[in-house]
Amino acid sequence: MSVLTLHNSLTTYLVIAAILFGMGVYGLVTRRTLIGMLIASEMVLIASSINFMAFNRFTAPDPAVGQIFTLFIMAIAAAEAAIGLSIVIAVYRNYQSVDTEDLVDLKG
Repeated sequence: MSVLTLHNSLTTYLVIAAILFGMGVYGLVTRRTLIGMLIASEMVLIASSINFMAFNRFTAPDPAVGQIFTLFIMAIAAAEAAIGLSIVIAVYRNYQSVDTEDLVDLKG
């Protein structure tokens, strides 16, 4: 039996989700462009979806609960991406940059 064998357990999914969440938070903190921040926030939402589906699979008595939460998260992620990209386009038209340090004079 190989050492790298993954067991189909709740812990495996939670570790994967924690890694994705950590990468997303790290990306939100360290990215300098708005698009990088948008991608990092999507990773945070993916991590929460994995958590809901994992708890749905292993602990929930009703199998539809985690799937419904995940569908809501997917809808929120799609709306966030559409609104976020429209804001990025508007900012780029005004400032000719998507770097967050170039946007310090955003007022009112």
